[in-house]
Amino acid sequence: MRKKVLIVEDEIRIREIIKDYFIQDGWQVYEIDNGIEALSWFEVLNFDLIILDIMIPHMDGFEVCRQIRSQSGVPIILLTAKSGDHDKIFGFELGADEYVTKPFSPKVLIARANSLMKRVTENYKPQGHMLTFGSAVLNTLARRLEVNETEVELAPKEYELLLLLISNKNIVISRETIINRVWGFEFEGDTRVVDSHIKKLRAKLGHESRFIRTVIGTGYKFEQDPHSISIDQKQNN
Repeated sequence: MRKKVLIVEDEIRIREIIKDYFIQDGWQVYEIDNGIEALSWFEVLNFDLIILDIMIPHMDGFEVCRQIRSQSGVPIILLTAKSGDHDKIFGFELGADEYVTKPFSPKVLIARANSLMKRVTENYKPQGHMLTFGSAVLNTLARRLEVNETEVELAPKEYELLLLLISNKNIVISRETIINRVWGFEFEGDTRVVDSHIKKLRAKLGHESRFIRTVIGTGYKFEQDPHSISIDQKQNN
């Protein structure tokens, strides 16, 4: 089944170029030119990826990103002429997964999209395990987090970040390493994006955020008694 991408861009020439390249790459493409209709389409169709321009009519891309991320972990690439660090950091804080600035190469955009999809679906191959810490359970097969038996919606980067920390429990991971493992080597931005995602992850974990420790001047680690995290392999039977 072909992957579905929604392109939200009000400049027809740019939108057509992006559409042509994604079609050539085997994607099923949907396109729209404003934020309000983008949200309407999002609520009807199950997209694999959203390419979202920031400066669009009726509702800007930042607000569209915020509303989508409040209810879905679908990967989002922000596309914009805004290249300042403040705008990039704000976009990542809203939950965007990538940030591509204009002018850009369509081939590079396709490469970033495919790299993002690969990280989301393959970077951590499911083992059919349930990872439990405190009252939280991370199901790596379903990419699902529950805290106190209530499902908690995680954005793709939040899931990858949490699994990276758990998979390296009691090991300090630098911000630079986290950037490379979760965002990829091609990431353009600074390490503050890690801190903002850790903050969001802690808020979602609530009391169980106690397992994520800050190592001043370095990064973070998932610290706990080795026996307090369990792996249930019965699902593989």
